[in-house]
Amino acid sequence: MADIQVVAVDTLQFKVTVRDRSTTSHLVSVQPAYAQKLTQGKISTTELVKQSFIFLLAREPNTSILQQFDLSVIARYFPEYEQQITLA
Repeated sequence: MADIQVVAVDTLQFKVTVRDRSTTSHLVSVQPAYAQKLTQGKISTTELVKQSFIFLLAREPNTSILQQFDLSVIARYFPEYEQQITLA
């Protein structure tokens, strides 16, 4: 299993480091309204980002994940994302 570290750069951006067979770094932006929609305030945005990477890594290697993206982009590639991440 990959090691996922999430560090808040500021209130909207998070640096994610994924250590697996290869180590990758990603810069993820998260709009507060989108985070609230997905979490309903039950988990932190940092935890949301981590859970989102767990979701992604179940579907593709870390080397295939975009280096910089907005969290809402995941739903374009994986339509089930919002429903599954809300239930997590």
